[in-house]
Amino acid sequence: MIKIAVITLGCAKNQVDSEYMMGILEQNRFTITGDAGAAAVVIVNTCSFITAAKEEAIETILELTVAPKHPRIIVAGCLAQQHARELWPELPEVAAFIAPGAIGRLPQIIERVLAGERLLDVPPPVAEGGSLPRRVDGGRPYAYLKIAEGCDNRCSYCTIPAIKGAYRSRPLEDLVAEARTLAEAGVKELILVAQDTTAYGRDCYGEYRLPQLLHELARLPALEWLRILYAYPSRITPQLVETMAAEAKVVPYLDLPLQHASAPILRRMRRPADLAAVGRVIANLRRAMPAIALRSTFIVGFPGEGEEDFQILLDFLDMVQFDWVGAFKYSPEAATTAAFLSDQVPEEVKEERYQRLMLHQQPVTRSRNELWVGRQVQVLVEEPGAGRSFRQAPEVDGLIYLRGAGLPPGSMATVKLTRVKGIYDMMGTPVLPGNS
Repeated sequence: MIKIAVITLGCAKNQVDSEYMMGILEQNRFTITGDAGAAAVVIVNTCSFITAAKEEAIETILELTVAPKHPRIIVAGCLAQQHARELWPELPEVAAFIAPGAIGRLPQIIERVLAGERLLDVPPPVAEGGSLPRRVDGGRPYAYLKIAEGCDNRCSYCTIPAIKGAYRSRPLEDLVAEARTLAEAGVKELILVAQDTTAYGRDCYGEYRLPQLLHELARLPALEWLRILYAYPSRITPQLVETMAAEAKVVPYLDLPLQHASAPILRRMRRPADLAAVGRVIANLRRAMPAIALRSTFIVGFPGEGEEDFQILLDFLDMVQFDWVGAFKYSPEAATTAAFLSDQVPEEVKEERYQRLMLHQQPVTRSRNELWVGRQVQVLVEEPGAGRSFRQAPEVDGLIYLRGAGLPPGSMATVKLTRVKGIYDMMGTPVLPGNS
C-alpha cells in the first residue's frame, strides 16, 4: 500500500480540507500515515493569510526537500492557490501544486506524481459540487464543519477574497448529511466555521439560513454540542439569538472577531465602525443567554493606529468583559490596500501593544473564570485528565483539568469547578452519582 502523509498548517478550515484529502485517499486504498519519514508522498496543506504563515509553509516544504528518504511533495491549500505559478520555478523539488478545488482529483494527481510527472492543478475558486468523504481523527471528540467557502467582505488588510473567491454557502442538506456521518462516527461536538458563519445562506437561498441550519443539526440524536465561530456582529439577527437560546445543543458561546474598537481605525480596515450597534448585539446575547461565553480577536498596530486609538481598544475590553481575547500584530500583505496606507506602525510598537493588550485582558479572563468556581458544568473529555465545558472552544481557549476518576476521551461528565489554574485554565472534580 502506498503511504501518504498530510501536514496541515493554518486554520480550522484547512483542517477540514486535510480531512477531505485523507478521506478520498483512504477511499481509493491509499494508506494514511502520521510519519512523514515513512511516506512515499507528503502533502503540505498550507496557509498564506499573512506573511508569517507563508514563511512557515516555505520552511516546512524546504525541510521536506532535505529529508533522508526524499518523499514526493505536493503543496496544497492557500499558498498553492495564491502563489503556485511564481513558486513553480523556485521550488523544483515540489512535485505538484494543487488548489482546494483539485481535492477531488487527488488520487489521480498522486498517481501521476508517482509516475514522475510534475504538475500544477490550480483551478480558480468556484462552488464545490457535492460532498467528499472525510477522515477525522478517531481520538478527537470534536470536528469542524465548514459551512461555506470564500468571502464577500472587503476588509482592507485581508487576502482571503483574492485567495478563496466569493462567498459560497454549502447546501443545507449536504451539511446535515456530513454532520450525521461525523456524529455517528463518534464526534460529540460540531464547530461551525466559515470566513463569516453568519452570512450562511444569503448567496444561495437569498436569506440568512444559519438559524435553520442549527435547527436541523440539533435534531441529530448522536450529537451533543454545536458551537459557532467567526460570527459577523451585524448579521447576528434576533432569529439567530432566539435559536441559540432555544436549542439545547447549541452551546451558549460565540466568537465575534471585531478587529478593533476605534472608529477611525475600523473605517480604515473597512470594517463596521458602529460600536454602539455591537454593544446592543452583545447585550441582546447576554439577555437571552446570561451564561454565554464571548470571544473576540483584535489587530494591533494597524496603519494609523495611534496611542489614543489603542487606549480606546483597551477601554472597550474593560467595558465588554470578554471571556476570551486573542490578538494579532498587523501584517502588511501584498495586493491589499492597507499595505499602501500611510502611517505604518513600527514593528517594535506593534509588539509592545500586543503585549500590553494581552496583559490587560488577563485579569478580565481570570475574573470571568472565577465566576464559575463552585459551579457544576458538563465537560467533554478531550484527553486523559482534561476537557472543555461549553465555555471553551478547542485550541484557542482554556482547559479544565480533572481530578479523581479517570474518564475516557470522548466521554461527557458533570464536573464541579474547584479553582482557576493560572489565568486561562480551571481545575474540576467529576461529580459521581449521588454526590454534589
